[in-house]
Amino acid sequence: MKYTDLQDKSIEELQNLLKEKKLEVFTLRAKLKTMQLTNTSELRAAKKDVARIMTALNAARDK
Repeated sequence: MKYTDLQDKSIEELQNLLKEKKLEVFTLRAKLKTMQLTNTSELRAAKKDVARIMTALNAARDK
């Protein structure tokens, strides 16, 4: 996911996407703790996606 893709979305869409990604981070963390996560880079990518969404959401609110 790229930031340029997120700039065109509305605030409601960004909020829904943020909820989904936060849930994904939660499940990935649980899998990591229970040793079920084989690709640990997924967690890092999901956290970066959350940060990108938060940035786009803050930029949309400032407009």
